[in-house]
Amino acid sequence: MRDLDLAAWLRLLEGLHPAEIDMGLGRVAEVASRLAITTPAPLVFTVTGTNGKGSTCAALDSLLRQSGRRSGCYSSPHLVHYNERVTIDGQPVSDADLCQAFAAIDQARAEISLTYFEFGTLAALWLFQRAGLDAVVLEVGLGGRLDAVNIVDADVAVVTSIGLDHSDYLGDSRDSVGYEKAGILRHGRPLVCSETDLPPRFVGQVRRLEVGMLQRGRDYAWQPAAQGAWRLFGNDGRQRRDIELPPVRLPRDNLCSALQAFWAAGLDMPDDQIRTALVAAFVPGRLDQRLVQWKGQARRLLLDVGHNPQAAAFLAAHLQAEPGRRHAVFGLLSDKDLPGIVQPLQGHFQSWAVAPLPSPRSRDAESLARELGAAGEQARACSSIGEAIAQQLDDTPGDAEIVIFGSFFCVSEAILWLNAQTSGDK
Repeated sequence: MRDLDLAAWLRLLEGLHPAEIDMGLGRVAEVASRLAITTPAPLVFTVTGTNGKGSTCAALDSLLRQSGRRSGCYSSPHLVHYNERVTIDGQPVSDADLCQAFAAIDQARAEISLTYFEFGTLAALWLFQRAGLDAVVLEVGLGGRLDAVNIVDADVAVVTSIGLDHSDYLGDSRDSVGYEKAGILRHGRPLVCSETDLPPRFVGQVRRLEVGMLQRGRDYAWQPAAQGAWRLFGNDGRQRRDIELPPVRLPRDNLCSALQAFWAAGLDMPDDQIRTALVAAFVPGRLDQRLVQWKGQARRLLLDVGHNPQAAAFLAAHLQAEPGRRHAVFGLLSDKDLPGIVQPLQGHFQSWAVAPLPSPRSRDAESLARELGAAGEQARACSSIGEAIAQQLDDTPGDAEIVIFGSFFCVSEAILWLNAQTSGDK
């Protein structure tokens, strides 16, 4: 058995398999069977979708913990530390626990080659099962049908949205993407679906598997109230519920879906506890407001991991609802739909500072700046995300907000830069 620290394990995992992504369940299911970890807890929620997975998982986990249950949550990717991917009772697992899990997976896999994501998924399941949890929330990494998470049978499936992304793996139509995401459904078990425009093959799978679907806009919904408050409507399995909530930090569509999934599992708690759980739910890097002291002045930053057209449209709607002067810091991977991301955000920023990302798949800053310029935006290329943030802070008025968004790599670099700043003037 290998005796490695976490950094060494992660380096090993990155080079174990010849391909970064290798869709299919055969290899990962065999290792899970050897370890007997395909039932990591008595209650399992599996969450897939083009956007909104992370915030839905965070809200579900918060609801479970507020109800007095011990829960685990598996999500990806991480922003700064790998441990963020696996939490138990709301806290990231330790380096030592991850190393122990990786060693167990490594021993059990023997001759079987696993990808980085497959290895990590098995480690999360191993840790959850050993912790004796009441429930776990599993976020699908890519698609659904052939994702490693899908070796576990969900008691409640959640689909947040169906949009075009990862077309090399999921197909170039919403119909093909929907079919892949429907892969997490299980016969006769409930589905909570936030997507309101369902493609035909998805609907066909719902019918074939005789799934009881609760759909946003039909079975549950929300509407705004005064001064940032809102009302949530749903079905707790016995009656229609109507709950008024204060302002929250996460998208309300996803909070609604999380609560409806909680109810669909046969769980409940008083309205006050539901409010507490949904207000507390938070995902670093998703509409994440920060302050930084810069040259004697407190400056406002907004971090968001929106990196596809649907996420960009959501960010644009948020910005539209709260008018103000804004400047962008932006970085993107080369396989993402740049025109589709830029289109809903045109006119929202007075300037863009763009930079390369620490990934071989990064789009170079010069081409980003050229394409933004061709779209009518004022853009300049910088050598790094940190440099881009500093330049925007230097060159913009003190009351302007800096919006840092795009790839997870972009937001991760921004958080590392922020962590490196002192509390004094720069």
